[in-house]
Amino acid sequence: MQINNRIKLAVSVLLTVALGSLGGLFTIREIPVWYAGLQKPSFNPPNWIFGPVWTLLYFLMGVSFYLIWKEHKSSLRNKAMVWFGVQFLLNFCWSMIFFHFHQTGWALVEIGCMWVAILITILQFGKISSLAAWLLVPYISWVSFASILNYAIWQLNH
Repeated sequence: MQINNRIKLAVSVLLTVALGSLGGLFTIREIPVWYAGLQKPSFNPPNWIFGPVWTLLYFLMGVSFYLIWKEHKSSLRNKAMVWFGVQFLLNFCWSMIFFHFHQTGWALVEIGCMWVAILITILQFGKISSLAAWLLVPYISWVSFASILNYAIWQLNH
């Protein structure tokens, strides 16, 4: 059965935003307690900015994934989709490591792995759709900033 492209778009965006928001469950409980007590660098954004930024990034990721999924089945497309899944899983795990387990050092290692997986995903997507690759640039940019922020928090609190 062939899935309609509109359904693929809706599934891609809704699942990416919904599953991405699950990581927020680890965040919400810890922000007013553990995270509030950490020393943070001067460039730490206000807490309210993270929700809208991540929602937008997950939306862009969903559209990007759709642009790959709608292409004809191929080993290249499958490889690109697997890399998307890898980086997405790493994204979820970072929230758990940082916020739930309070392991800022291990979160730093993990976010480095996530950054590499995002870059590989961008390169794989770029072989299929330049637009799909470019839609992930804000994501890797934010994760680059988050990596620097993670490093600074780790330095200030260990």
